[in-house]
Amino acid sequence: MDKDELAAAQAYVRLLEATRAALSDPEDAPLYLPLLTSPMREADRALRGAGLTGNEDRLFAVVRELQPSLSGSDR
Repeated sequence: MDKDELAAAQAYVRLLEATRAALSDPEDAPLYLPLLTSPMREADRALRGAGLTGNEDRLFAVVRELQPSLSGSDR
């Protein structure tokens, strides 16, 4: 994993965590969804910069390296 792939994986994980937080309370979700704009933009930029746009297999492999707990193997 190179530094651009690492940055993309980190941005993806931040977006995932922000999305989970925003959707944790369905009643309040509409208030928090606009706050996802910045993490989405960051992740999109990082994915493009790493050449991972449209290459989900590689992205998820890098994310699993970064955070094995996201692979679901600990269930």
